[in-house]
Amino acid sequence: MNDHRHTKAVAYLRVSTDRQGKSGLGLDAQREAVARYIAANGLELTREYVEVETGKGSNALARRPELVGALAEAKRTKALLIVAKLDRLARNTRFLLTLIDSGADVAFADMPQVAGPMGRFIITQMAAVAELEAGLISQRTKAALAAAKERGQELGKHGKIQAARNKAEAAERLAPVAPILRELKAGGMTLRQMIAALNEQGVASPAGGKWHLGNLHKALGRL
Repeated sequence: MNDHRHTKAVAYLRVSTDRQGKSGLGLDAQREAVARYIAANGLELTREYVEVETGKGSNALARRPELVGALAEAKRTKALLIVAKLDRLARNTRFLLTLIDSGADVAFADMPQVAGPMGRFIITQMAAVAELEAGLISQRTKAALAAAKERGQELGKHGKIQAARNKAEAAERLAPVAPILRELKAGGMTLRQMIAALNEQGVASPAGGKWHLGNLHKALGRL
């Protein structure tokens, strides 16, 4: 987290699918956010790392080789690592702990206040909350499965047990974008305006792709 001694910066951008990576979806907005942060803090951008994440649902660091490279470059050159988008990563415990333990100074373009000692504290708390939420979701799912089994409900793809698991998983996927959806909805946007804003900013849907009327309507219904 930035201690204001840095003159150089390394940027880390990410997209969620190969299609997004090839098309550049969301990257322009991320680059603009990084550029604003760099200009505001008088930094020089020396290198940019773009991560195209595949393997849906995986937290393995091996899935993020560009992050590993960006952290190593920031430490080697004593540069500040600027993460363009924290948003959906805010509930990814492995990602947050990797940043905390890396020894590199990190700042977030979409959360400029998260820097320095206070930034490290906030990220640590985010990791703790992410771990707690994952545990609670797992606990609720297990409890629902146990209750269903006791009632003798049918196990299987179309049974209520599977429905309970699907509901818990859907809630977990929706959680990172829920605050953004609430903010857009509170601003009085129409559904089509919300879709345009979300896709323009590169905010992925709970399934990892673009937003459309179907998945936005479903997501809002689950808030």
